[in-house]
Amino acid sequence: MTAALGPGATHAPVINSAGALVWRMRGGSLQVQLVHRPKYDDWSWPKGRLDNGETSQAGAIREVAEETGKPIVLGRPLPGLQYLTPEGRVKHVRYWAARRARKGHDSFALAARSPVAPVNRREIDRAEWLGVDDAADRLTREADRRPLEALAEAYEAGLLGTRTVVIARHGRAYPRSEWHGSERDRPLTPVGHAHAAALVPVLAAYGVEQAVSSRWERCATTIDPYVRAAGLRPSFSEYLTEAQHERSPSRVAATMRDLLAETNESSVLCTHRPVMPTVLDALAQHAPHDVADVLPSRDPFLDPGELLVAHVAPTGTQNGGEPQVVAVEHVAPPLH
Repeated sequence: MTAALGPGATHAPVINSAGALVWRMRGGSLQVQLVHRPKYDDWSWPKGRLDNGETSQAGAIREVAEETGKPIVLGRPLPGLQYLTPEGRVKHVRYWAARRARKGHDSFALAARSPVAPVNRREIDRAEWLGVDDAADRLTREADRRPLEALAEAYEAGLLGTRTVVIARHGRAYPRSEWHGSERDRPLTPVGHAHAAALVPVLAAYGVEQAVSSRWERCATTIDPYVRAAGLRPSFSEYLTEAQHERSPSRVAATMRDLLAETNESSVLCTHRPVMPTVLDALAQHAPHDVADVLPSRDPFLDPGELLVAHVAPTGTQNGGEPQVVAVEHVAPPLH
């Protein structure tokens, strides 16, 4: 990937990085965690360069764990940064709000993750929790205050603590014209199986603890790698199949409402392209206009293996007692 630096400038390779603003409550006050790098003598957010083929989500949780020694769960996205390194390369950093993973509560998602190297004290020699104002003062780069300001605004609005409801379209399946068995048994192609495997680190990063899927083969197989890695017991539904949705879309809408109202667990729902309009309509009904406007609106809505990650704030007086979708992200399949 390259980036143009301006008229007449040469293109420079982009360094893709990811990290998180890890937050917690202490004594009724919001705190965030900063790290100190002795090589540069600076204070910043835990972050780092993506490995080859690594998603931003997987890179973010790996880097934070390597720099702080603790696993995290990603929450709502925050503004990213792009800047020139001293070597003249463009660095693009994606950030999320994040919380510490909790023993027991996040056990399934943690089980699906790869091992992480211990903290290298030559790279990170200190990590400190600070209040928002103190953190803003401590940050070495002024630009690093931008995601902090967004996190503080979300906190003040009561919309920082979120869960995720991940909508997945099944991986690439064999075309109907090439499959001579029943429609419910039409399987994934080798590329579709690669799509399914690629979902594992992304779902683990968001702390998915519940899997709901159409009973048909191509959906069940799509979530199977994550279900196995996490040790989950999935829930399969005929209502999420193409045939049942055509007869009763209200059943799909009710399933979505139940997932959005869930207060404890993040979830993934895997279904088919013809079911997507009903799923997306349910999300839009629980989202403010600026979020609803960025939901997919044209067929095919999601490509095979693509995810739509909805960040859901809990019920409360500020949103009329209803769960609120406060942000959405598209995660494209890395393979086609």
